[in-house]
Amino acid sequence: MRVLGFDTATSATAVALIDDAAGIELEARDDPPPNARPRHTTKLMPLIAAVLGRGSTTWSEIDLIAVGLGPGTFTGLRIGIATARALGQARGIPLVGISTLQSLAFGARADAAGFDAVLAVIDARRGEAFAAGWLPRSLDEADPPPAAEPRALSPEALGALVAVAGARTLAVGEGAVKFREVLERSGASIPEDGSDLHRVTAFNHCRLARNRRASAPDEIRPEYLRLPDAEISRPARNR
Repeated sequence: MRVLGFDTATSATAVALIDDAAGIELEARDDPPPNARPRHTTKLMPLIAAVLGRGSTTWSEIDLIAVGLGPGTFTGLRIGIATARALGQARGIPLVGISTLQSLAFGARADAAGFDAVLAVIDARRGEAFAAGWLPRSLDEADPPPAAEPRALSPEALGALVAVAGARTLAVGEGAVKFREVLERSGASIPEDGSDLHRVTAFNHCRLARNRRASAPDEIRPEYLRLPDAEISRPARNR
């Protein structure tokens, strides 16, 4: 099975192509500099074309598209999911939606030996984090339920989530780096800032998708977890 995966939930644009039978495992990504705007609109399709070209793969050979559902930025998710829906409809390719948080946790499973929980954390901006937790032993299951459901949290609530668990927690993701102080104070362990464990990679989307039920394009919906910035600010303006 050849799986094309991509994610636009964070500032990065991540694309991957995996085919175990042919030994193909290719990635292309764009990581903007700190504080720079995401470049999903201009980078996603060129990066997809790049991995297909490097893999000498045509659209007719793609069996599945795995797309990140977030949570993440409203605009980023809209771009990624709209692209996946359009490709699925135009090319007749089944789609699988993948939680970006679960993909992050899945990527840390080999490093979670000795830990009781893996907490995936994405910077939600506005001083908040998107986070969800899994038991390490469950991450190799086809679709493990989270031990801590995905939610948007303040730094204090994020720290309380770790402290209340009373377990050894491995926290990964750009949000874990941003909120390192509060997480470590609550007892979590966090890899060094430059660790690949903090990067959303579409490789994990592809791996997870192989064991999931495919969906029709209109069934693929983003996991925002909160209202877009514009809708949140509108009541304040009205007041």
